[in-house]
Parts: sequence; structure tokens; C-alpha cells
Amino acid sequence: MGIILFVLLLLFFALGVPIAVSMGLASAVALWYDGGTPLIVLAQRSFTSLDSFPLMAIPFFVLAGTIMEFGGISRRLVAFANALTGHFSGGLAIVTVVTSMFFAAISGSSAATTAALGSILIPAMISRGYHRNFAGSVQSVSGELGVIIPPSIPLILYGVATETSIGDLFMAGLIPGLLIGLSLIATVFVIAKKRSYAKENKKSGAELWKAFKEAFFALLMPIIILGGIYGGVFTPTEAAGVAVAYSFLVGVFAYREIKLKHIYEILRLSSITTAIIMFILASAGLFGWILMREGIPQLVAQFFINISDNPIVFLLLINLFLLVVGMFMETNASIIILAPLLVPVAVQLGVDPVHFGIIMIVNLALGMCTPPLGINLFISAQIAKIRLEDITKGMIPFYIVLIAVLMLITFVPQITMAIPNWLSK
Repeated sequence: MGIILFVLLLLFFALGVPIAVSMGLASAVALWYDGGTPLIVLAQRSFTSLDSFPLMAIPFFVLAGTIMEFGGISRRLVAFANALTGHFSGGLAIVTVVTSMFFAAISGSSAATTAALGSILIPAMISRGYHRNFAGSVQSVSGELGVIIPPSIPLILYGVATETSIGDLFMAGLIPGLLIGLSLIATVFVIAKKRSYAKENKKSGAELWKAFKEAFFALLMPIIILGGIYGGVFTPTEAAGVAVAYSFLVGVFAYREIKLKHIYEILRLSSITTAIIMFILASAGLFGWILMREGIPQLVAQFFINISDNPIVFLLLINLFLLVVGMFMETNASIIILAPLLVPVAVQLGVDPVHFGIIMIVNLALGMCTPPLGINLFISAQIAKIRLEDITKGMIPFYIVLIAVLMLITFVPQITMAIPNWLSK
């Protein structure tokens, strides 16, 4: 049945069937062929895969991200980042990375970060003389920080799928996220210097203070969310509820940009995004249950161990494998399917599951800005009004830097585990 499952999945992928539908159909046909399992199990296992308290964080973080966009929070973050770093070479491109880091610490979504900020920053960069493919690629690659810097929806999914502490994963993602952000800033600065891109006028102390005051409530949001999680005040799931309440209060009362007429549209957009994610999770949960029943995880583990039981070789193979997977599969589905298969092997070879989770998320995040299915590329290319091939050319120097940082994160586990180990003492 396992062979039928994978053959059908690949066939549906080749036909262009959406991933969630592909997994659901492949699972249904495989169970029907097996004959010994009533098809009511399709509904039961799909529902069971969604019956998890930590998954409640997903719709809340999606809603918080949408509220931020309507409430003027993202625009104020851009203005503050511009006042802070805009006067460097390639100032607006650096602003894009810095603002994405701020936004990532609130939204938990790569696509939300790319769409919310790209609609503001990509046209601004183009109007200042930046090449379209550079403007689009900077926003695309910066958007991936949305799933690395906590809170992160994929980290929540990984924690649920592998029964790993989501709080530890959030703590572990902080330094790798900052490291990637700083490496992107350095890359942008070098390219901008070489191409003589325009600088923004340096802001005076009074202008910087004004931008800070206007963005104060927006800047306070990640401090409240992450501080509350790390301080043990609330769980990551509860933090998502806090994010919704805080962003709504700020948008309505502090910035006064959310009106009664906006409520319906905020809920509509959030519901659509949440429904898509949950549909994928339900199908992936059913698919994963069949894999477990057929003993596929054990076969995968044995395959990797037969190649080599050296952790270094294993991690190199896993990085290569996940980079390819990220190019062709949706991130959330990849985590739900692959994490339960790969984590037992990693643990058996002495790799901490929290460290492995960050390795996995960073790999799949890179897939979000890699053709042919990179969602960030499509969003940025559409905003920049360029072809996918053009924006991909602009991504090449960023790919090189990101892979170098990925290797550093992979083989220097202290980068990932420093904060969890420190707080556990």
C-alpha cells in the first residue's frame, strides 16, 4: 500500500493537483485498495490530526498578521526601520530586511511577511532606481525570516508532529533568525555598494525619535509576545491569542486605522488562509497515519543508517534532501509528512530534535524563495511586475549566502541551542 500511496501522490503532483487534494486522494485510493479498512477512517483520521491544542495558535497568528496589515503596524515598522538604517548604501533594501525581522517576530508567516511588506517596499525600491529583480529578490528572501524568527507557524507544526517543546523551538530559532537577517543585510550592503544604489537622507535625532514614537506600540508587540513565552507567562498558543488582542487594540485605539467596515474583510482573509492551512494539515495527517501504519518511517531510518551512521554525513544528506523537497512541496505539508520520519533517525544518531527542527525549517524556508514552487518568489515577482526567471537571477548571491549560513547552523549546534540550554539551567 505504501508504494501505491507514493505513486499516486507523484502522479497527482505531475497533473498539477493541489498538494492537500493530492495527499487526500492518494490516501483514499490506498485505503480503498487495501480493502481491510472502512473508509470512514478517512474522516476520523483527518479530524484527529487537527484535534491538537497547539494548532490553535495558527488561526490566531494568521488573524494577528492580517490585523497588523490593516491597522498600520507594518507601515510604521517600515518608517522606523527607514529612519534607523535608510542612510546606508542600499538603504531601502536594508530597511526591507530589518522590517522583515520585526514583522517576523509578530506574524509567524513567510507569505504574510512578503505580501504585507512587499506591497510597500518593492515599489519604493524601484522608484529609487533599484533593479526590479534585486528589489523583488530582497523582499522574497527577507520574507523567509517569517518562519524562522519566532513565533513561527512551521515551528508550531514541527513541535506538534514530533512532540517537541514548542517553547524550546521558539527559543532555538531566535539566534539563527538573527544570524540569517544580519547575513542578508551584509549581502545587500555589498551589492548596493557595487551598483551604487541610492542612499536615503540621514534622519536627524528628532526625526528618529518621532519615527520611534509612532512605531512604539508596534515595536512593543514582539517584546510582549516573545517575553511572555520565554518568561513562562503564557504558552505559545496563548501568545497567539495575546497577539490578536494586542494588535486589534493598537489598530483600533492607538493608531485608529481599523474601522468597523474593516472587520469583515480582516476575518474573511484570515479565514481563507486558515482554511487552506488546516486543509493541508488534515490531508497530511491522514497521509502520515498511513505511512506510520505501513512502517515507512522505519524503512526511511534504515535507509539513511545503511548509507552511513555518521551524524555529519547524515546531516549533509538531510540538508540536500530537504532543499530539494522545499523546491517542490509546500512547507507545512513537508513538515507534517517528513518530520515524524526523519526525527527518530536524527535522535538515534545523536542529533537533538530541537536543533534538527531548526535545520529542517531553515531548509524549507529557503524553498519558499526557490523555484518552481517558491511562494515568496511568486508574490514578489507579481508585485515587482517581472517574470519568475528574472527574479530568480537576482536571488543567486542570496542563495550562496543562505546555504553558507545553513551549513553553519547545521554543524555548529551551539548557535541553535545556546538560548534553550541557558534558560534550562
